[in-house]
Parts: sequence; structure tokens; C-alpha cells
Amino acid sequence: MPGTPAIEISQLGKQVTTGSTALTILDGVSFSVAAGEAVAVVGVSGSGKSTLLALMAGLDTPSSGKVAIAGQDLFALNEDGRAALRGRSMGFVFQSFQLLASMTALENVLVPLELAGIDGGNGRAQATALLQRVGLGERLHHYPKQLSGGEQQRVAIARAFVTSPAILLADEPTGNLDAATGAQVIDLMFELNRERDTTLVLVTHDEKLSARCGRVIRLAGGRLQS
Repeated sequence: MPGTPAIEISQLGKQVTTGSTALTILDGVSFSVAAGEAVAVVGVSGSGKSTLLALMAGLDTPSSGKVAIAGQDLFALNEDGRAALRGRSMGFVFQSFQLLASMTALENVLVPLELAGIDGGNGRAQATALLQRVGLGERLHHYPKQLSGGEQQRVAIARAFVTSPAILLADEPTGNLDAATGAQVIDLMFELNRERDTTLVLVTHDEKLSARCGRVIRLAGGRLQS
């Protein structure tokens, strides 16, 4: 439907109980993200940023409120339904890369294509082209331990973009990189964002990264700050 937000968060809350103590992680968070928009979520450690990202992905369940992805109520779906939606609509980039150590760069990028049922030959060509696009055409058959941190994150970015997801969620994507390498990764992420019109939501402490986004959402104590 034209005008439907890529992501719509409504009165989202998350509480956890430890012993007899109830802890509020998110409290009544509401905002929407337009298709193709780039949004940074910032805040001090413990402000609820990563929990918010996990709820957007349906990897965690809220205590209250709603998350809609392109108009689909995420938590009206069962776990398999949420996994299917993630597979066809979302890509992920993590601070810790999350590459499979026993697989080459090419095999790591092929994983989401295989999960999506993309034909082997076409998938391999797609994954190879994207690794070439991120400057790793000579590293297709290298394992993660043979790659630098920056190269591993570029593999992770290729893996995130290979299915052309409508939404990319990134959690501290430059957190384990030095400043120069982090800047290269940021440039690459935004180049692919422009080329593919992907909606970006980035959790970050990196002021340079948040400044590249069209909008910054600030969390403090689990609440949105105006």
C-alpha cells in the first residue's frame, strides 16, 4: 500500500523480571520509518537500543505494543511466520560479524540465498558479484580467520544485502573496527543503501555514522527523547 511505513512501532514496551525485581527496558516507544529512510538509534549502554532492534526483527517478543513491517503485525505471526518474514524482508549486520568459521566468504554469503530457496547457480553468481562489489573478489574462498576485521565485516555486509532485503538492521556495525576501516564500511553500507533503496536502521555509538543518517532517534532509560 502506498505510504505504508517500512517499520511502524506503536507503544512498544519490554519488561523482564529478575527474582522479585521488575526491570523496564523499553517504555511506550512509538515511531515509524519510511521506506528507503536511514535512521540511527543512539543512546548510552543500557538505554534499550539493542532490545529495540531485536523486537523490530521479531527475535524477541514485547511485553506490550506492536511492531508492523510493511503493514504486517509482526507479533500476530507465530515464530515460523516471523522467521519467514525475516528471510524475505530483512538483512542483518552485527558488531561481531557472525560469520560461520567453517565456511568461506562465498559460502557465508550464500547462506541467506539458500535459506530463501534461490537456485544454486544463480545464487552463486549473485553472491560472487556482491563480494566483488565490496572489494573481495580475490577473497571468495578465504575463511573468516584468513580475513581482517574490515574484510569480515564486508563479507557480513554482502551477506546482508545479497537477498536485496527491504530493510537492513545493523547493531554497532563499526564497533569492532578501527576508525579508518569503520569509515570504509560506513561508505559501503550507504552506497548499497542508495543503489538498492533499502531502509536502514542502525544502532550505533558512532557519531559519524549517526550523522550520515537522515534522522536520529535517541533512547534514554527505555524511552524516546524528543
